[in-house]
Amino acid sequence: MLEGNHRGGIILQLQLEKVNKSFGAHHVLKDVSFTARSGVSMGLLGRNGSGKTTTIRVIMDLFPSDSGTATIDGKPSKQFLSKIGYLPEERGLYPNRLISEQMSYIGELRGMKPADAKARGKMLLEKLEAEEYYKKKLSTLSKGNQQKIQLAIALINDPEIVILDEPFSGLDPVNAKILKSIVLELVKENRLVVFSSHQMGYVEEFCDDVCIINDGKIVLDGNLRQIKKSYPRDRIMLVPENNDPAGLKKKIDLDPNFRAFMTDSVVKGVGCVITLKNENDKNLFFQSMAKADFGIDSLQVCEPTLEEIFVEKAGDVHETV
Repeated sequence: MLEGNHRGGIILQLQLEKVNKSFGAHHVLKDVSFTARSGVSMGLLGRNGSGKTTTIRVIMDLFPSDSGTATIDGKPSKQFLSKIGYLPEERGLYPNRLISEQMSYIGELRGMKPADAKARGKMLLEKLEAEEYYKKKLSTLSKGNQQKIQLAIALINDPEIVILDEPFSGLDPVNAKILKSIVLELVKENRLVVFSSHQMGYVEEFCDDVCIINDGKIVLDGNLRQIKKSYPRDRIMLVPENNDPAGLKKKIDLDPNFRAFMTDSVVKGVGCVITLKNENDKNLFFQSMAKADFGIDSLQVCEPTLEEIFVEKAGDVHETV
């Protein structure tokens, strides 16, 4: 655990209610409403200019909203700033100052005693396998290691609320794995975690809830598992034992018993995806496939990925921030 004191059953709730924000004539946020709660990581997603970063800054009281409220347990979020750990997308540490000095400085700004800030800083760097950089200048580190330092400073005050904006930016697979363990611990320790990234694989891995904002409006909000189950369950992924999905597709397409069930078949990755005429025919299709000698290694309902859902609701995933 990041800290010996587990937060137990304490539950926090972050709620935005009809938040509006304009910059001049540009109406950026339009009645933005959503709820996040501790112990459940929420993914906040949006394209460039969607209003995602402005939403985070309203929560942090960096921008005042024009109308609406951002509250934590019913109180204005600005009253909880000392309990928030924020990793912004735009990094803001001093490149030519010692990391030890910066960790202590930020810790003291957040109300920590110097000795406590020093001890926690060292503990976090050890957890992130970056303790050797404690007495180094930030500018001497690689981009990935700088990112780990940024995360450690975001967590220096042992925050109950953690907002991570693009936390995996610049990390190689080894450092990404270390960061994954930290994020999972934060959720396990019952922190309130808001996680934003354009890397949909990470969002799917960490987030139980998602909130997609597009053109300043919330276009999707809820539990990711339930959202996926709400889509038609008429696509079946079949993975052949012989690693020949094209051959499997050909067999299925030529068999009249299966053609009666399907409207389409396509090769996708290591398998073949069948689209049924009627999703209620799933069990009949499964029974027929079990009787056929097609060498199937696995078969399951093919749910939409978060990337597919995002593209449907907000456009090209590669345009996200």
